[in-house]
Amino acid sequence: MNTQRYKIEDYYNLLKDAGIVSDYNLGESGMSNVNHVTFDSNDVKYGTLFICKGVHFKAEYLADALQKGAFAYISEKKYEEADAPFIIVNDMRSAMALIANKFYNEVWRSIDMIGLTGTKGKSTTAYYLKYILDDYSKMAGEPETAILSSIDTYDGVKRFESHLTTPEAIVLHDHINNAVKSDIKHLVMEVSSQALKYQRTQGIVYNVGAFLNLGEDHISAIEHPTFEDYAASKLILAGQSKVCVVNADDEKFSADVIERAKASDSCERIITFGMEKDADITAYDIKPGRGGIKFKAKSEAFDEEFEIGLTGLFNVSNALAAIAICYVENIPMPCIKSGLKKARVSGRMEVFHDESGDITVIVDYAHNRMSMEALFDSTKKEYPDSKITIVFGCPGTKATSRRKILGEIAGKYADMSYLTEEDPGEEDVHEISKEIAVHVAAQGGKYEIIDDRGEAINKAIKDAKKEKTVVLVTAKGRETRQKRGLEYIDVISDVEYVKEALKNL
Repeated sequence: MNTQRYKIEDYYNLLKDAGIVSDYNLGESGMSNVNHVTFDSNDVKYGTLFICKGVHFKAEYLADALQKGAFAYISEKKYEEADAPFIIVNDMRSAMALIANKFYNEVWRSIDMIGLTGTKGKSTTAYYLKYILDDYSKMAGEPETAILSSIDTYDGVKRFESHLTTPEAIVLHDHINNAVKSDIKHLVMEVSSQALKYQRTQGIVYNVGAFLNLGEDHISAIEHPTFEDYAASKLILAGQSKVCVVNADDEKFSADVIERAKASDSCERIITFGMEKDADITAYDIKPGRGGIKFKAKSEAFDEEFEIGLTGLFNVSNALAAIAICYVENIPMPCIKSGLKKARVSGRMEVFHDESGDITVIVDYAHNRMSMEALFDSTKKEYPDSKITIVFGCPGTKATSRRKILGEIAGKYADMSYLTEEDPGEEDVHEISKEIAVHVAAQGGKYEIIDDRGEAINKAIKDAKKEKTVVLVTAKGRETRQKRGLEYIDVISDVEYVKEALKNL
């Protein structure tokens, strides 16, 4: 593992060669080694190159960093009050990616990198892979697989509940570095459209990059202004992958991915999977049950039966993606089967019942058009004689198009919608719910606005006593944080709310 350190002059030359330096003054520090890079003033140590970034950045953060041991800074503006060497850039996103890649000596080359992108199914596929690769690693006497997902993060050193699907470049490379230092062989990560658009993964080449699907999401002034921008961002991964694994069922998206992959210097191989279209790996003979799903999958090399412990017919596609990736990775078939069978995703399709069995509560992370429509469709097929009610909300500021989209879906398919908090950030919870309610009502749907999420879940479950009902509780799963203002506040998870409400019936 390469631990070489570079002088600040080396970073200046790197950024200059990229054409993004607009001003600089290294003073007498040009030959000083950079021992640490960070944008967090609480993470500063001696010899730190400090990065000034973010819309909420304040000059006092830089002053604090310099006082704690930072000796130079990089920014998109000069801070006259800061008496320190500086490099001013006109593209901070690209600068962070370049700096991270150099500081960590392209550490991604030293581990099997698997990247997943798509509108829905990334987390489930990531955990299918983790269970499979953990079985394989255990058999080989190797450490647990690293994972960077929207649910949890584990890199061999740190394990915590995630707040971002894909972290900023500096943090991402640090996680990869931790995994390599821990002798971990595989790292599975979700790659968000925001990460691709804003260059958090720039410079990394994945051993396998998988494309699950594409649907409208994350359309807002601060994310993707148009669907075309969203789709174009997703396609970037095809140019950063040695092998592209592509969902053939998504005809338009798969064709675009394959075209992009073929034009890439990185891509050496393309593998397709699907249930409805001819593909390299196909699923058939699908048998859903209350405790999971059995199905068969075949390729030119195998024809086998698999079993997953998660319900929801859409999870077969996620499992098929995992099988395709493991086929590329030459993972033994017994490990693929055992991993899929035991795989569980915290907060994903978790099913709970009351004592009578008349009330079923499904906790799931569904939060956009594709995942919500798939959840309703699967629930209607698996519980044909039950009413369906739903507890959901929409986040503040970002993905604002979801308010209309999810409101219309709930209004069309749910017998009752309970509108509540979901990471409102700097917006008012009640006002977000009122926006959603307009679209629920436009579809003839019934709704109730309950700002407190715990109260909303409790009310939905109590109301379900009247008739045989499936209550869907979406978006937050087992998360224990709500974003209120600029802070993440500790809260009780949806799963715990559900358990308490069922106990008190």
